[in-house]
Amino acid sequence: MERLSFGGQEHHVLTNHGSLSVSFYGDPEKPALVTYPDVALNHMSCFQGLFLCPEVASLLLYNFCIYHISPPGHELGAVPISSDVPVLSVDQLAEQVAVVLDFFGLDSVVCLGVTAGAYILTLLALKYSKRVVGLILVSPLCKAPSWKEWICNKVVSNVLYFYGMCDVIKEWLIQRYFGEEVRGTSQDPESDIVQACRRLLDERRNANIWWFLQSINERHDLTEALKELQCRMLIFVGENSPFRSDALDMATKLDRENSVLVEVKKCGSLVTEEQPHAMLSPMEYFLAGFNLYRPKELSCSPRSPLSPSCISLELLSPESMGVKLKPIKTGKSLVSINF
Repeated sequence: MERLSFGGQEHHVLTNHGSLSVSFYGDPEKPALVTYPDVALNHMSCFQGLFLCPEVASLLLYNFCIYHISPPGHELGAVPISSDVPVLSVDQLAEQVAVVLDFFGLDSVVCLGVTAGAYILTLLALKYSKRVVGLILVSPLCKAPSWKEWICNKVVSNVLYFYGMCDVIKEWLIQRYFGEEVRGTSQDPESDIVQACRRLLDERRNANIWWFLQSINERHDLTEALKELQCRMLIFVGENSPFRSDALDMATKLDRENSVLVEVKKCGSLVTEEQPHAMLSPMEYFLAGFNLYRPKELSCSPRSPLSPSCISLELLSPESMGVKLKPIKTGKSLVSINF
């Protein structure tokens, strides 16, 4: 085990499809929160802003034992994935996560995923509906890639394969993650989080990013299967995210009594880093449905299992959340929450 900066411990879990790095911290007797990041990110670069936000951190650390799963080869100090290792399908990536749950003896979990990671965890919930009781998804994918995205990913993969983490790849990833407000302009410099992200991207193994991007680029459409989801869902999406339409389409397919869409203004895909404070209030009311809450004083620790009871509609009403509703024009009627 290696000590990490979040104070957790790292395990390498062997699965039928290779080894997977899991960094966990907290009381194992608490309910489990499983996270999965986007392409080229790990738990440090994808969720650090969220867990460094004091109010959010107190909410999550008080209620959960955290299990951060890194995509294959995305953990700190990862070795390059051999060219002889076949690219895994998204179904095999989801099966890897199921093995992690078995390894730690987790019968029921709440999952938190970002974009590609959100897709993998949604697929996990579809395959293991009794084990995933809640999904918190940030700028999620739910459809197969469009021809435009598929071709773009192929071009990026080729550039990555031949030239490595060059400026072109970095810029493409930065635009994937962040909105214009923090990316900067010719007059305004980049924000600190974008500069930090650029430095962290230099630490990623090119072959490993290529490998994971290939898997995500061959994903299949989950739209119709979403109707079968039985867990509660909370979806965040930045209004400037390139995956905003996916999140809106996803929300229209879900049971409104057990799902909420939160649109964050002036934000890109990576809400966890760009505006983590905007996630606090919705998550508080979402977790209240599991009888979990943010304490005023960290004097004791709840150890009860997750409650299977339904979310109270009053808790998810816009009035109780203190937000103003703004209608979004889509093919179907949909209401989102704007911050």
